[in-house]
Amino acid sequence: MSKGLPKRADDYSAWYNELVKKADLAENSAVRGCMVIKPYGYSIWEKMQAALDKMFKETGHSNAYFPLFIPKSYLSREADHVEGFAKECAVVTHYRLKSSDDGKGVVVDPDAKLEEELIVRPTSETIIWNTYKNWIQSYRDLPILVNQWANVVRWEMRTRFFLRTTEFLWQEGHTAHITKDEAVEETYKILNIYAKFAEEFMAVPVLKGIKTETERFAGAVDTYSIEALMQDGKSLQAGTSHFLGQNFAKAFDVKFATKEGGLDLVWGTSWGVSTRLIGGLIMAHSDDNGLVLPPKLAPIQVVIIPIIKSKDQYALIDEKVSGVIQKMKARGISVHYDNRDTYKPGWKFAEYELKGVPLRLAIGPRDLENNTMELARRDTLTKEIVSMDNIDEIVENLLNEIQNSIFRRAMEYREENTREVDSYDEFKKVLKNKGGFVKAHWDGTAETEAKIKNETKATIRCILLDEKEEQGNCIYSGKPSSKKVVFAKAY
Repeated sequence: MSKGLPKRADDYSAWYNELVKKADLAENSAVRGCMVIKPYGYSIWEKMQAALDKMFKETGHSNAYFPLFIPKSYLSREADHVEGFAKECAVVTHYRLKSSDDGKGVVVDPDAKLEEELIVRPTSETIIWNTYKNWIQSYRDLPILVNQWANVVRWEMRTRFFLRTTEFLWQEGHTAHITKDEAVEETYKILNIYAKFAEEFMAVPVLKGIKTETERFAGAVDTYSIEALMQDGKSLQAGTSHFLGQNFAKAFDVKFATKEGGLDLVWGTSWGVSTRLIGGLIMAHSDDNGLVLPPKLAPIQVVIIPIIKSKDQYALIDEKVSGVIQKMKARGISVHYDNRDTYKPGWKFAEYELKGVPLRLAIGPRDLENNTMELARRDTLTKEIVSMDNIDEIVENLLNEIQNSIFRRAMEYREENTREVDSYDEFKKVLKNKGGFVKAHWDGTAETEAKIKNETKATIRCILLDEKEEQGNCIYSGKPSSKKVVFAKAY
């Protein structure tokens, strides 16, 4: 099959958009700004869901589900929260349509106006904390460790597959605690879970840090994030964990009776990752030939393709492949045997290369005689002939090696594209020529942060949690600074 992909070096954005479509991950929908996630793309999301859901449950969290619609008045109760989301909200004002006067269509029935307008969920803090007020009376009811898998709507004017769409899928955790320390501990715990998932499953190295006040989630006291570097030198915020303090407890009057007999406000957190992780997966690893998927998240880890010159060879190869498949499945390997006779082997090779299947096995009449198969790696595009006797062990070991190799390559790229600068001229030069992560001193003011963003389009991605104290001067204002922060252009 003809890939027809633009080269990354020529037009990274066009390469990304075409790859999403040609690899059957997603397509544009009839609703502007929304996408259809196709089965192959959704199966990647299912793998992500399964891994994250297991990690959440292993740390004591349970899944629940809350309404898609939120009363408008709820959003107004937390001032920073409503200000942060007001411009992105979709609002339901009526509940019924009726035939138009000319009988050629439908219009909103003016008599069916809602008494209170409803917001289509942009995030669920307000509806959940209103619910928690009913769930929490005593310290015995705490902590509450709840997560939900859901869709949300944030009205977007400029969209891109997976990275920014009007409707997207995500998980959002919302927890309630007795003390501040417990809530802060939860915030860090989830941040570490996100980092572990990104590095061990997505094979994407990430930075962990705290956001500046400007970049903080609306309604949070502190926001922590993981930041990943894409192949075009831009950063992707891959997950956020928010310490909410008592802000939403105050807004919704969520109090609990303490052990000592007093009454106190609950401490809260919220945290989430979304389908933008699929976008990050694509941009971190893929090449001009198509997707490169880490085995742990690949819908198909191994594809087997028969090379047959006559129909009477089908039965012999099918029988041999059947035994190979059984051995692989016994090791938990996802394997697909593509014995369709409607496509030639060369077409299939190109298709599965485009779709990023980590390993491809080919078997023909000569392989039957020699008890061998041709094995091709997607990450390195190398081939070798291997024996069928221990093919399952070979494949299992290779899948682990590919997973590690992809991570190492991404880590090397990040290290090569992380630079420290001490002057604003150097800062601008690096951003213009290379991009990537740029570590520099900042004076801590929102004014300087805004000026740098306006002049360079670079934002402070985070203040690293493990960043050492280092006295210096802000690259922009020259004022004293105690540590460097991470800047980058970002999605």
